[in-house]
Amino acid sequence: MTFEEILARDGQLIYSNVGDSMLPLIRQGRDLLVIVPITGRLKRYDIPFYKRDNGQYVLHRILKVREKDYVICGDNRWLKETGITDRHILGLLTAVVRNGKKRSMDSWKYKLYAHLWCDLFPLRGMALKILAAWRRVKRKL
Repeated sequence: MTFEEILARDGQLIYSNVGDSMLPLIRQGRDLLVIVPITGRLKRYDIPFYKRDNGQYVLHRILKVREKDYVICGDNRWLKETGITDRHILGLLTAVVRNGKKRSMDSWKYKLYAHLWCDLFPLRGMALKILAAWRRVKRKL
């Protein structure tokens, strides 16, 4: 059964992600994600679950809403993705379950995190690049 079919049948999708693109918010193999079908246009800071044209499923944050598409990026990435339209989007992340505790994307703590993380995007990008370079150097030593 596909993700699309589960969302249509159950009205939500609960699954564990693969990858590190949304660190530190979402941790692979540790967190459960609660995704619901979307209703209407999404807004900045939302985390859509979408399917790229190549068939790959992705969960990244919206940095900017444009007239025809969204500018999207993972929290642990610095390259922005454009061209993601409403037709690509299957659902919206509404909560993360970690250690049995459900953390809503509507909480003030999450909203503060999202604003800081996105509003400081240029600094975050620089920090992630420096960290990646440091890891490469460290491996060679």
